[in-house]
Amino acid sequence: MNKRVVVGLSGGVDSSVAAYLLLQQGYEVIGIFMKNWHDTSVTISEDCPWLEDSNDALIVAEKLGIPFQTIDLSEAYRERIVDYMFSEYQNGRTPNPDVLCNREIKFDIFLNAAKSLGAHFVATGHYCQKEISQIDGENVYHLIAGKDTNKDQSYFLCQLNQAQLSQALFPIGHLTKPEVRAIASEQNLVTAEKKDSQGLCFIGKVRLPEFLQQQLAPKKGKIVEILPNLDYFKKPIYQFDCIESVQLLKTLTTSYNLNENDGKIIGEHQGAHYYTIGQRKGLAIGGYKLPLFILSTNTQTNTIYVGQGENHGALNRPGLFIPKNDIHWLRNDLELNIGEKVVYQCRIRYRQKLENVCLYMQEDGLYLIFENLQKAITPGQFAAWYRNDELIGSGVIA
Repeated sequence: MNKRVVVGLSGGVDSSVAAYLLLQQGYEVIGIFMKNWHDTSVTISEDCPWLEDSNDALIVAEKLGIPFQTIDLSEAYRERIVDYMFSEYQNGRTPNPDVLCNREIKFDIFLNAAKSLGAHFVATGHYCQKEISQIDGENVYHLIAGKDTNKDQSYFLCQLNQAQLSQALFPIGHLTKPEVRAIASEQNLVTAEKKDSQGLCFIGKVRLPEFLQQQLAPKKGKIVEILPNLDYFKKPIYQFDCIESVQLLKTLTTSYNLNENDGKIIGEHQGAHYYTIGQRKGLAIGGYKLPLFILSTNTQTNTIYVGQGENHGALNRPGLFIPKNDIHWLRNDLELNIGEKVVYQCRIRYRQKLENVCLYMQEDGLYLIFENLQKAITPGQFAAWYRNDELIGSGVIA
């Protein structure tokens, strides 16, 4: 009897080809479209209309001759993803809903729904790969970057655990995007030339201020420009993989405590919770030689701090900290003990190139010190560390 797989058919080319390839490999395939959002008032409908996506998913399923149904997960999505987003923005942090959507929705609620249909696996159109090995007689599942380095999506799966990964399939991870489109064209799939979706996981592209204004009201505040040469931007000399002082670790990973006295007021904004570190658009302030970047936000005082140029001292830091309760190891067997350190590669946002980093485990959490300064380290985002192409673990940046 062929093993049953439920494919999350999103109405895009990647999941369409994933379903086709699974059929070719002899699996019994069921397609399910996840509807996670009903409120269209804040979506830019022409960019990701869920109804069109659902219809395309249905057409693909009919073309492939597989069963198809739609599942409404909007209540769980609001509780687990949208409420989390509002809470993070309100506290001055920048969440990553796509990472949480994979952990909480696709590979939890959706996975359980698939298992209720007798499925052995769930499959998605992610550009990543899975490998299996045996360590001490136990199966260990490895999350490997996708072959297409421009499309690798392993970062978005950085919060999965071994149990979730064991039941996941990524049929297109060994292919490039052009190869995926070529297969879709050869099979006359309606999604072959469809544009990639953008925006929030399963919602689409949203007008973020309008989205946040559902719960976070506009509130005028000050924009303060910080000069780039303040003394406390100067960090001590260090070697990233040879730090023995816990105090030095704390110094290198602590964000700058900016205040109005450090600069001058240059304008007003509509609410500090609408902005994020590293952002350069949306300030409506011009006339500067270099572009203005947001260096920091303070939702308590409703103040935004900005500086000129991407090399500003406050925008570039040598390290970050992850509290112990926010550390996640996909490879449990490689978890560090207190006092241990290891050199890996790391990214702090999707599509960032991997950077050399040394992880230092201490009693209060994990300190990450980079070989090179990192631009716009942002609280609430996820840092994910890799060994070569394998994702080892991740954590929420404090």
